[in-house]
Amino acid sequence: MLAKIFEKIVENHKGKAIGIFLGLAFGWFAITYGFFKALFVAFCIIIGYFIGRGIDERFDFRRAMDWLFRDRW
Repeated sequence: MLAKIFEKIVENHKGKAIGIFLGLAFGWFAITYGFFKALFVAFCIIIGYFIGRGIDERFDFRRAMDWLFRDRW
């Protein structure tokens, strides 16, 4: 019964459910390890997400690095 309720919530409110989970995880990290360590973990998760999304979408990392570190002078 409880599993069906969670399934309906996630199905109808996916973004809110993910946000609640991330907020809960960040709060737990902040209480357990301290605010700045939790902030560092959140930063690493965000960077990992963007790298993973780039891999999934076959993002051209070489071209991005060339653009980022191009000769500006």
